[in-house]
Amino acid sequence: MIQINMRIVIIGGGAAGFFAAITAAENNPDVEVIILEKGKNVLQKVKISGGGRCNVTHACFTPRELVEYYPRGKKELLGPFHQFMTGDTMEWFDSRGVELKIEEDNRIFPVSNSSQSIIDCLVQSAENAGVKVWLNQNVQSVNLKENQFEIITGTDTIIADKLLIAAGSNPKIWALTETLGHTIIPPVPSLFTFNINDKRIKELPGISVPNATVKVSKTKLEGSGPLLITHWGMSGPAILKMSAFGARILADKNYQFNIEVNWLSKSEDWVLKILNRTKEEHPKKQVAINSPFTDLPKRLWEKLVLSSGIELDSRWVNLSKAQLQNLANQITKGVFNANGKSTFKDEFVTAGGVHLKEIDFKRFESKLHKNLFFAGEVLDIDAVTGGFNFQNAWTGGFIAGNAMS
Repeated sequence: MIQINMRIVIIGGGAAGFFAAITAAENNPDVEVIILEKGKNVLQKVKISGGGRCNVTHACFTPRELVEYYPRGKKELLGPFHQFMTGDTMEWFDSRGVELKIEEDNRIFPVSNSSQSIIDCLVQSAENAGVKVWLNQNVQSVNLKENQFEIITGTDTIIADKLLIAAGSNPKIWALTETLGHTIIPPVPSLFTFNINDKRIKELPGISVPNATVKVSKTKLEGSGPLLITHWGMSGPAILKMSAFGARILADKNYQFNIEVNWLSKSEDWVLKILNRTKEEHPKKQVAINSPFTDLPKRLWEKLVLSSGIELDSRWVNLSKAQLQNLANQITKGVFNANGKSTFKDEFVTAGGVHLKEIDFKRFESKLHKNLFFAGEVLDIDAVTGGFNFQNAWTGGFIAGNAMS
């Protein structure tokens, strides 16, 4: 029998918190659901994500494939994704009047191209379900009171029968969670770009290649995909994916390390073969303006040529075997020194949070305290860029919301 007038309190007015609140309130209208948000606005990360368009999720529809995008949480999310994942997310928003679209890179956005569509949908759904949203609620402490939770904020004391902590990467809330006996894996940045000061890329911000492979020297870390040269160094999916999977390793190195860049993701032998063939077929042509590689932008090609000890006005016929080898090396294993990191846009993501061994992922419930739940980035779960962190939030919120109601 459902307990009447039960109170569910959710700390955090973000994606996971709202999704859980809506799910719980729609499942059981007799439950009082309250969201406590420390700021004056809710869903702020939703607002800025995807450049203000909100990358809702990613077009990956098999749980076993989807979990591969999570450096932390891969094993734990497999079961939950069988309950609620990409297709369910799309159907959920579509049923509430928000049409979504799949873009060429498989990221999923609202057709409106505005995150406000997602915010309005969540806020309206919460309101329709009777969810109460209390703003400017800075949670000071959470105390166990028999079978209930006493939540003390700067202005109120609230008693909850069930409590969901969905406050994202919040050091203060993590500290509070430790007072309840939970272990916090120390947070380190994930999803960041590399600061690189190198003459080979110094004047090339905005230039990108479609498929590079980047390795961190003396580690097994490797990332492939589009690579973007920026004012401060290197970015793009190849870099961001590697920063996510190597978050702890790179933190231990204090963000000082060498990377090896293969601009074409081709073998050195293959590249050398193409260079030699070009020398045979176009001997009289200038090297700098006759690149055999369409995936290398002209200005980047020129920099790689110069870095190989080849003058820009050199003809292919004049290149020595050593110069061709140097050029192949620059293209397939150029070494760059990374000296620091930069945040990827405004989408700050951390690796760290509540230890996953302490959570029952059938319900997203604490194994230490009955009726205490966690969802979203407060857990030691994070993903690469592309809508995966939001999918974790929707899935965790949905399962926790069901379990609480």
